[in-house]
Amino acid sequence: MRPRKSSSSTTVEVRRVYSETGDVYARVNTVGHTGDRAFVLVPGIGVSSTYFERLAPNLNEFGPVHALDLPGFGGVPHPGKAMSIRQYADLLGRVIDELGLVDPVIVGHSMGTQVVSDLVARRDDITTLVLIGPVVDPGHRHIPSMAVRFLRCALKEPFAVKFLAVSAYLLCGFKWFSRILPRMMRYPIEDRFADIRARTLVIRGEHDYVSPRDWVERIGDLLPDSHLWEIPDAAHSVMHAHAEEVAVLCVEHARDTLKNHDRPGVNVYPEHELLDNDLEPTAGDIVESIKGRVTDTIGTIRGDDEMIAEGKTRHARAMDAAAKRADAASAADAEAAAQKSDDER
Repeated sequence: MRPRKSSSSTTVEVRRVYSETGDVYARVNTVGHTGDRAFVLVPGIGVSSTYFERLAPNLNEFGPVHALDLPGFGGVPHPGKAMSIRQYADLLGRVIDELGLVDPVIVGHSMGTQVVSDLVARRDDITTLVLIGPVVDPGHRHIPSMAVRFLRCALKEPFAVKFLAVSAYLLCGFKWFSRILPRMMRYPIEDRFADIRARTLVIRGEHDYVSPRDWVERIGDLLPDSHLWEIPDAAHSVMHAHAEEVAVLCVEHARDTLKNHDRPGVNVYPEHELLDNDLEPTAGDIVESIKGRVTDTIGTIRGDDEMIAEGKTRHARAMDAAAKRADAASAADAEAAAQKSDDER
């Protein structure tokens, strides 16, 4: 396991990248500066880059990590007319080009997998792709069926993810969500896979009923070059609840060192290698985290990117401090266990 990044690197910068027509923009939240190969993270319907707040710092391995807020989500204004998956994909392409990124690692979650697949199928210059909880299984393109699956997932999600989801959906609003949902449900993502030449990593959680195992296995059959992995005891938002395990898979995939087990189908992440992802915040961490959330929210309402960056940075540093404390406690427990074993001998 790689050591966590220091809090000095957990500084979030915020900028806007506008569409070719200039009527909409994506908010780009960036962690890190050095390195020559970036990660670009695209969230799902209704939610924001905040879903990647635990994953992003762990991906700061080769270069910056850019997490997007798409038009209509995360407080970013939307146009009067609903956007298509292709329009979101074109905007993602603008972000890559405007930031001057060379062959970045593209990561999509949920509806974000549709956006990134649409783009990467048309761009051979992108060689590395990650799909987390890809949607929608063509056998279940019915909103009632998907709603039931989503609710089953929600029961398996930790409280932090439920809180993020409710906050994000309230910020998005029912009107825009209801305009985009039918487009997501109808989008034929399976038709894009044959045109994707990028090496593709597909990740699902064990309890991800929105992206079931048989659907992921079919995706593996359709993609020319793929690795399929499942994280035990995880649901649809696996990259938040199991950020470090997902980061390990993503980084090894980017290095082209990720190997499948010696069997076909979906590889299951070894349970004995799962980490305790529970943070151990102090009262001070909690206060700083809440202040960060409040600052971020006010900045979002005001459309103030500097305030958003300040809030996200404050929250990220509080999380980083809690994570390092959890690491130190785990290391101490491991050392004590090793010492006890030596004494018993």
